[in-house]
Amino acid sequence: MAGGNFTEKGKEYPGKMTVFVFLACLVASSGGLIFGYDIGISGGVTSMDPFLLKFFPSVYAKEQEVVETNQYCKFDSTLLTLFTSSLYLAALVASLFAGYITKSCGRRVSMLGGGVIFLAGAILNGLAQNVAMLIIGRIFLGIGVGFSNQSVPLYLSEMAPAKMRGMLNISFQLMITIGILAANLINYFTAKIPGGWGWRVGLGLAAVPAVIMVGGSIFLPDTPNSLVARGKPEKARVMLRRIRGTDDVDLEFDDLVAASDATEAIAKNPWSTLLQRRYRPQLAMALLIPTLQQLTGINVVMFYAPVLFKTIGFGGTASLMSAVITGLVNMIATFVSIATVDRLGRRKLLLQGGTQMILAQFVLGTLIAVKFGTSGVAEISRPYAIGVVFCICVFVSAFAWSWGPLGWLVPSEIFPLEIRSAAQSAVVVFNMTFTFAIAQVFLMLLCRLKFGLFYFFGAWEVVMTLFVYFFLPETKGIPIEEMDTIWGQHWYWKRFVDDGSSNKVEMTSTAV
Repeated sequence: MAGGNFTEKGKEYPGKMTVFVFLACLVASSGGLIFGYDIGISGGVTSMDPFLLKFFPSVYAKEQEVVETNQYCKFDSTLLTLFTSSLYLAALVASLFAGYITKSCGRRVSMLGGGVIFLAGAILNGLAQNVAMLIIGRIFLGIGVGFSNQSVPLYLSEMAPAKMRGMLNISFQLMITIGILAANLINYFTAKIPGGWGWRVGLGLAAVPAVIMVGGSIFLPDTPNSLVARGKPEKARVMLRRIRGTDDVDLEFDDLVAASDATEAIAKNPWSTLLQRRYRPQLAMALLIPTLQQLTGINVVMFYAPVLFKTIGFGGTASLMSAVITGLVNMIATFVSIATVDRLGRRKLLLQGGTQMILAQFVLGTLIAVKFGTSGVAEISRPYAIGVVFCICVFVSAFAWSWGPLGWLVPSEIFPLEIRSAAQSAVVVFNMTFTFAIAQVFLMLLCRLKFGLFYFFGAWEVVMTLFVYFFLPETKGIPIEEMDTIWGQHWYWKRFVDDGSSNKVEMTSTAV
């Protein structure tokens, strides 16, 4: 196969899934709630007339124009998009610092700090009196997202047994989808509050997932990997016994210590280490996977869903309900990934999901082209609107069981310990860079490219599906500290690592 599937001949550590690990991963994955809730709530409040009238009156005036107005350009506003995308710019910057804190203080401290800062942003947004307060609040939210997105996937991958790592790590994406759905439901009901202050409730309720994350982080244990790296081997051994449910942890513990010793020897500066030739495969994945994940167009669909539905002719309440429907599909489809990722593997889900997204995007673009053309002027019938929503649901479901969860899972499990924190920071940086860029230009591109915007994202989905087929090896079932071997067996990446035996870390134990 072109992707060079790994044959899973690595070590198999003793142990099992314990209730302790399940609960710890469940609590840690609540970090996804804050990210998902923000994605869902932003698009909802920016489609509410009282919110637009108070903070973005020019957009409100344009929205009230008659239907003969070009529908593609109704919401094109630099200030409005800055409100939405400022969070991602802040997350980008924060993730650079989060890598150092995660490495030196542990994953738990990084999650706790992110939750506290996100809580402050939620309070500011709920009480906002002007655009400046809104954007400052968004920046605080972004810092919290940067810290949680950097630390939570690492925490989940390090705590989970190798054979169940995919399922447990995807709980982060599941929490994102639950956050999106909860936000969409809140948008739908708060939009009906008399007096027009429902948007304050939606923005302020972001404090709820923040409190859950802060409360949970206080009681979470740190990972054995992090404890070893911070010079606490005995605590790490005790924790390893606890999370694996067995005293027979010498094999895995020795590998953790060996990896940590190698880290001390060669990784005084993990950022410069990441740039070395032998880490070229990991660097490429850290750059391309999060970048391509955003070029699916999913975030513009999810956090602009109410605006997008309103643009193509849905009423205000109908657009919010349509966003609820897509949010529900997003959450349910994530369970497909949880159920299959450790059986089918990462590549099969990515290839199938990519193909389905390509078809959905091109059909969706064609439906909008037929109805609105380039003028952007049309009335949309109920059956036609249902067809549009169905296409969006097909697209969202494909993303939710492929690039959504696996865009976080694969990077978090492929990095060796010596570059893990820095590389995960790079993942978040590239993810947030492109989320920010696409959020900032989406409404402008919709105005200028019109229905062609959907073809634009469809073309990128062709690129990313080919990328998976040719360049992404299978990582299913491989212990996280053994992951280096897959690159030496890959038809392309082996030129950078010479062969599968050229690991930096000399493991002390014998493979099973």
